[in-house]
Amino acid sequence: MITEKTFLGKLKTYLLFAGPTTFIFFTVVILPFLFGIYLTLTNWDGISATYSFVGLKNYLSAFQDKKFWDSFILTLKYVSYTVIFTNVIAFTLAYLLTSGIKGQNFLRAGFFIPNLIGGIVLGLVWRFVFSNVLVYIGNSLNWEIFSRSWLSHPEKAFWTLVIVSVWQSSGYMMIIYIAGLTGIPKDLIEAATIEGANSLQRIRHVILPLLAPFATVCVFLSLQRGFMVYDLNIALTEGGPFKSTELVAMHVYEKAFLSQEYGIGQAEAFFLFAMIVTVTLVQVYFSKKLEVEQ
Repeated sequence: MITEKTFLGKLKTYLLFAGPTTFIFFTVVILPFLFGIYLTLTNWDGISATYSFVGLKNYLSAFQDKKFWDSFILTLKYVSYTVIFTNVIAFTLAYLLTSGIKGQNFLRAGFFIPNLIGGIVLGLVWRFVFSNVLVYIGNSLNWEIFSRSWLSHPEKAFWTLVIVSVWQSSGYMMIIYIAGLTGIPKDLIEAATIEGANSLQRIRHVILPLLAPFATVCVFLSLQRGFMVYDLNIALTEGGPFKSTELVAMHVYEKAFLSQEYGIGQAEAFFLFAMIVTVTLVQVYFSKKLEVEQ
């Protein structure tokens, strides 16, 4: 009886405080997700009022879609570069801006500002920079590397995506690393210095092991952003030239809404979701394992 009352009391308290939030989460996130999985088993084109059940046909079509795999491989390449560069630059900035240099608070705010700009606006601004400003500078100074717009060259267009993504995300990750660096006891740094450790040795043997939990968060966020990027892709390169920079999120959107193959697009989106979950779980597992070992 006591257990029953306790359970009912906890249930009433939960429904009172968390019930509305749970209901909204279920109706806005869970139900659409489940309905989306159901649509992968139909031939709905995104417009018609009727559709029929086709089983796993859409998944088979998705696996046979060469363009999907090309965009997925390109996305893996993009994610690899952005995760590495973003976290290396973010840690470097955080380390410098916690060393007591003059104007470090102003610099922190300056590096964080790009993260506040939306992907569409950011893409359009940098599109103007790569197509006009840098071309003008390159032609004026006879710099061959900037003589033509990078957006017209398949390989260089890919690197514009990486550069802008890293520029946008580094400031945000920097704040997380700063939070970790400011939490490291100064006694440990002083003790390592007294023992004769130089700057690199202090970073390697003292700072980095203590920053492992923060690095886990930063890598996770970088992975999530990398796999889900769409607005920057469409605003900066539009997937061009010749589909050479079409990342997987953009391909899924075009498959579902422009080609009106919603079932196939939804199946590809579900596969992308499964891959993101898998990669994230593997990353978190090894990061936590590294934290324990250290």
